[in-house]
Amino acid sequence: MRPLNISAISFLNTAPLMWDFEHDPTAELVQNFHIDYTVPALCAQSLREGTGDIGIIPVITTATIPGLVVLPDVAIAALNQVRSILLVSHKPIEEIRTVAVDTSSRTSVGLTQVLLTKFFGGHRDLTPMAPMLKPMLELCDAALLIGDAALMADTRGLRAYDLAEVWRQQTGLPFVFAVWAVRKAALAEMKPGLDLRGIFRRSRDHGLASPNVEQIARQWSTRMGMSEDAILAYFRDNIHYELDSECRKGLALYFQLAAECGVIPQAPQLEFLEG
Repeated sequence: MRPLNISAISFLNTAPLMWDFEHDPTAELVQNFHIDYTVPALCAQSLREGTGDIGIIPVITTATIPGLVVLPDVAIAALNQVRSILLVSHKPIEEIRTVAVDTSSRTSVGLTQVLLTKFFGGHRDLTPMAPMLKPMLELCDAALLIGDAALMADTRGLRAYDLAEVWRQQTGLPFVFAVWAVRKAALAEMKPGLDLRGIFRRSRDHGLASPNVEQIARQWSTRMGMSEDAILAYFRDNIHYELDSECRKGLALYFQLAAECGVIPQAPQLEFLEG
């Protein structure tokens, strides 16, 4: 038996999920887990390569990584506006032809292509770029900003489309950006009886509880140049941390449309961890 390697994301929206691991590391957590922080796309890569055992991965990558199971209770999703996934442009969305994309989340890049293809005129050219708004808009009609870069972007004088909100307007469903996924092979190597589902659910619940979420807001406020109230509002109003039935419907539709648009080879059939 060995500790499991957690590949986690160093974004604001994942901070509540990691509360127990960072602030209340019981002997069970210390003995059974090791954490590496990275960006969403590299979380998925670590699971694909077998260097990571558990990752908070972009949902789109579940279509291309075999041998995964999903923890069924926790997600990073949005019921409407998300604020941290923005398509920024000088032009109306219908007139956008080229997009510079931050590739730190493949799900958001896929969502951009799905929305533009299915609802706003057809397939677009996407160009990977570093998340710096001015150079992106100098090269392309629009820029996709993800995570903290989107939250901190100055979009005054520009059109900023919140892609979770656009998805909701077009489909009537929530959008799921990321889930906790585990390599099946790692399940056989962990301590017998370890309650993965409960461990990650409880960590989320503790991270969202007062005063813990207020402590997270204080810690991230200086780092991001955002007020504590703005960060608390983001957690309260923009991020939905449950993988409930409506989120599963939204996820299934996204997979279907992504396959139709050629973003993924085919829609995956997710397998969820039981117990």
